[in-house]
Amino acid sequence: MEEGSVFRSVLAILQWWGFNVTVIIMNKWIFQKLDFKFPLSVSCVHFICSSIGAYVVIKVLKLKPLIVVEPEDRWRRIFPMSFVFCINIVLGNVSLRYIPVSFMQTIKSFTPATTVVLQWLVWRKYFDWRIWASLVPIVGGILLTSVTELSFNMFGFCAALFGCLATSTKTILAESLLHGYKFDSINTVYYMAPFATMILGIPALLLEGNGIMSWFDAHPSPWSALIIIFSSGVLAFCLNFSIFYVIHSTTAVTFNVAGNLKVAVAVLVSWLIFRNPISYMNAVGCGITLVGCTFYGYVRHMLSQQQTPGTPRTPRTPRNKMELLPLVNNDKLEGKV
Repeated sequence: MEEGSVFRSVLAILQWWGFNVTVIIMNKWIFQKLDFKFPLSVSCVHFICSSIGAYVVIKVLKLKPLIVVEPEDRWRRIFPMSFVFCINIVLGNVSLRYIPVSFMQTIKSFTPATTVVLQWLVWRKYFDWRIWASLVPIVGGILLTSVTELSFNMFGFCAALFGCLATSTKTILAESLLHGYKFDSINTVYYMAPFATMILGIPALLLEGNGIMSWFDAHPSPWSALIIIFSSGVLAFCLNFSIFYVIHSTTAVTFNVAGNLKVAVAVLVSWLIFRNPISYMNAVGCGITLVGCTFYGYVRHMLSQQQTPGTPRTPRTPRNKMELLPLVNNDKLEGKV
């Protein structure tokens, strides 16, 4: 690999780590230190900032070409994805409200297992026995971490666990609703964030509006706190942009390993800042989970490399004719992208 390519990959990974860890720490700081205990509103702020940011990148700065989607397909295919995307983000912030970052990030590593199980149960997709075997350390590490967590909270634990299910559902829906069509992270945010804002805006206002007004009156410096809250929204959009950069600058194996190391960095930084108690066995469980995720990624990559054009595959059978249609007609794409 060329020296310039290695440098670009390292730079992409570091800025991805930086944005991801900063967003997580800022959200936890907002809930814990600023006493802004309103996860729906924080999520809504993130969606608003992401909507504006994606519009600026695509329409104003023109750093990315717009992938044109017909209005009918936006409601039929993008909206369901946006709904799950919204639930995923909200559950992540809810879990941060109640459990430490270290515990939340470890549970989030359970996503590969929930994805495989859902695809097997719902889509009847076949998986090699080595895939199932690679999930054992992930499940075992999660169980050990949960049992030994000193700051365990059932509500936060369930929110994080259901967040894994939402992430897996979003991944699976993307295969069926957006099959044959590749969205990059910026176009994904461009279409999904406005829908997510619309979905979450009214519930956030009804459920948390009065509480926010009370917090605003009681907080000693509400305006500086609001700057931090909206800054977290800006950084959340920058995180999506950094994901696009790192995916195009690294290989699949590097991305997998870097993703698991990112979790370790987030756990370490959060512990240094918030000093939440972590037992020895809890740290061991977290380590087992991360090693299991890395092993799972390696097995997936190894199996994909072994497959040849003659190897039988087991793709999901579309449930109806609509799923056989491309998201956008090819003739409409020409000259628009």
